[in-house]
Amino acid sequence: MALLVNIGHDGWYKDDELAQELRAQMPEADIRTLDAPGDLADITMLAVSALAADLPAKLPNLALVQKLGAGVETIVAHPAIAPEVQVARLKPLEPAREIAQYCLAYVLHAQRNIAAHAESQARAAWEPLAPKQNHKTRVGVLGLGHIGNQTALLMRDLGFDVHGWSRSAKEIPGVTCHHGRATLIPMLGHCDYVCAILPSTAQTRALINAESLAAMKPGATLINAGRGDLVDEAALIAALDRGTPGRAVLDVLCREPLPASDPLWQHPKITITPHVSGWHLGDALGDVTENFRRLGAEEPLLHLVDRQRGY
Repeated sequence: MALLVNIGHDGWYKDDELAQELRAQMPEADIRTLDAPGDLADITMLAVSALAADLPAKLPNLALVQKLGAGVETIVAHPAIAPEVQVARLKPLEPAREIAQYCLAYVLHAQRNIAAHAESQARAAWEPLAPKQNHKTRVGVLGLGHIGNQTALLMRDLGFDVHGWSRSAKEIPGVTCHHGRATLIPMLGHCDYVCAILPSTAQTRALINAESLAAMKPGATLINAGRGDLVDEAALIAALDRGTPGRAVLDVLCREPLPASDPLWQHPKITITPHVSGWHLGDALGDVTENFRRLGAEEPLLHLVDRQRGY
């Protein structure tokens, strides 16, 4: 029984770094990387962020794929994972808080007129502007799961008028919650900021499309820290050109890394960050080691994914 660590992409943890952290928590465990994988028949658990197309077929005794980071859509749809292989996700608090803080940073950037003050400074112009008041500002949060809940609570605690939307009914104290497709368009029309923090499923892909973008308030800001395919990017460019919404902040894109030729880079109303809103795994490493222990003990696993539903 062995755990294979394979992040699967650059720009985040390195395999050896994560393996070292896991070994520190579980020194007795057999933890390997692809640099020295040993007998691949020993591998029963695979910890990945992006899963290579050919890797599952090389692991004849694979029983669990542990997704690192957010989003499991590429794992559950992976054609080479046998039906009996289980998939688990992480629900760590630290990156959830980081994503909430990311959304808040861009909300406050607009609330406090940061960009306008920078422009004034460049012209050596003393131009006082009144900041917007939080209690008069409505923030919409799309997706009220683990991360969306943290985002809604953070905005609520800073005095914003927070409205949340989810597919099924939720209750969050101090947050006005909406659910079901029919409530989305009416909610969008009253939000000054919309934070999209939904998973990628058949029901959410291109949820932010020409219709929903047209329903947003003129001048509103869309912040996408969920999954890239929540947004129809061509429709977003057209909507921004019309002024509804007024701005977009995109931490996740349909294609990552985003090609240099993509028009999103140059659009004056779009801010792009390279998928950095939630970075640190924090306490989630404990869930990885616990799932390895439970797998060996044949106990129920943490945060299992319904492969049919996609989350």
